[in-house]
Amino acid sequence: MSNVIVQFKSWEGEVTGGQLELPVDATPAQLESLINHILSNEEKLPYSFFLNETEILGEINKTIQEQKASTEDVLFITYQPQAVFRVRAVTRCSNTIEGHNDAVLCVSFSPDGTKLATGSGDTTVRIWDVDTCLPIQTLNGHKNWVLYVAWSPDGEKVASGGNDCEIRIWDPVEGKQIGVPLSGHKKYVTSISWEPLHKNAECNRLVSGSKDGSVKVWDLVLSRCLFSMTSHTMNVTCVRWGGEGLIYSGSQDRSIKVWDATDGKMCRTLEGHAHWVNTLALNTDYVLRTGQFDHTGKRLTDKEAAKEAALKRYQEVLKNVGGVERMVSGSDDFTLFLWEPTRNKKPISRMTGHQQLVNVVSFSPDGRLIASGAFDKSIRIWNATTGSFVTALRGHVEAVYQVCWSSDSRLLASGSKDSTLKVWDMQTKKLKQDLPGHADQVFSVDWSPDGQRVASGSKDRTVKIWRN
Repeated sequence: MSNVIVQFKSWEGEVTGGQLELPVDATPAQLESLINHILSNEEKLPYSFFLNETEILGEINKTIQEQKASTEDVLFITYQPQAVFRVRAVTRCSNTIEGHNDAVLCVSFSPDGTKLATGSGDTTVRIWDVDTCLPIQTLNGHKNWVLYVAWSPDGEKVASGGNDCEIRIWDPVEGKQIGVPLSGHKKYVTSISWEPLHKNAECNRLVSGSKDGSVKVWDLVLSRCLFSMTSHTMNVTCVRWGGEGLIYSGSQDRSIKVWDATDGKMCRTLEGHAHWVNTLALNTDYVLRTGQFDHTGKRLTDKEAAKEAALKRYQEVLKNVGGVERMVSGSDDFTLFLWEPTRNKKPISRMTGHQQLVNVVSFSPDGRLIASGAFDKSIRIWNATTGSFVTALRGHVEAVYQVCWSSDSRLLASGSKDSTLKVWDMQTKKLKQDLPGHADQVFSVDWSPDGQRVASGSKDRTVKIWRN
């Protein structure tokens, strides 16, 4: 058999061009030239190709044999654009940053990747310069553990919340608190999410979830609560402010609620989980977090221009994922659910396979894959469009606490109770790098948006910066 009939189709399932007769020894590089020509791309873009969800890495013939596909039929080859830049895997610990006097519970890079915020059980938030790994500011004010830190999408403010039931807003450069503490929650703050930059250039609103079961939207100019949503009957574990004007909250009452961000009215309740909902993620999380900043690191000082740039980036990502905001939820019932919460209250898919509770879920920045980490020591990768299972990544010997993607979606980093970080290659679906070094459990991991470094926070009270 020397030739096969091939039909290209996009990741969303749209047929592209006509049927083509291709030699069986065609390589991905040749397919890439062909698809660039069919799509009339002025600049050549990198693509990856799949036959029945298996990536074509060599000649088409090999993949056909692996799949036992019939060469008599038309072969549908799915193409998917890749990031035009490439992030190199981190391979070594370049700095161990000491300073916190208790476990480091959360680490978060600024949207432009130049600063790092860490929150700790010693009640402080610290801001670090990632180039020198020296402290810029130590932010004192919380009276108990800091459980969550979140950067505003313009990178000019940091919000922190914790066991003292208050949210504090900080200026990371001056090291001063902005306004008075936002108090109103009766129990500790579990999650904070900022309004996206393309909706609000001033970045002066955020939403918080608490163990008291309430979800509150705050105005930072007035330092007061605009509205409080109190339909949940148990601890709110996770909140997300989506790009379509909706707020999502997951709770231990087993439900996910969708709220209108303008007035706090409940739009719908998503039900299906049989136990606590632990974690939520949106397919637009990465672009909402980074706002105007892309891999080039350009910064626009004009707020309206920054808002326009953020909107353009958001629309591009949304277009690449089929034009709809999807959400995935992970639960103590060992399952994940994939939702289209803007359209429907029924799930697209119920994703089973984990043997213990699901601790963390995350969409890849290009919105095409989902990674989930669980207490069964494994990480599972899923197709973000259909919810179908792709592969399981095994290597950790204790519970997986955190996963985070590189900005080009080609690599995944994970942190675990076993005190190690691991970097996984999404092309080979195998372990790329094992990173021991911490003396105790790794609670939090973050990959900087510029792709240069990974930060990890541990129970051993240190923050480590990993580089290639």
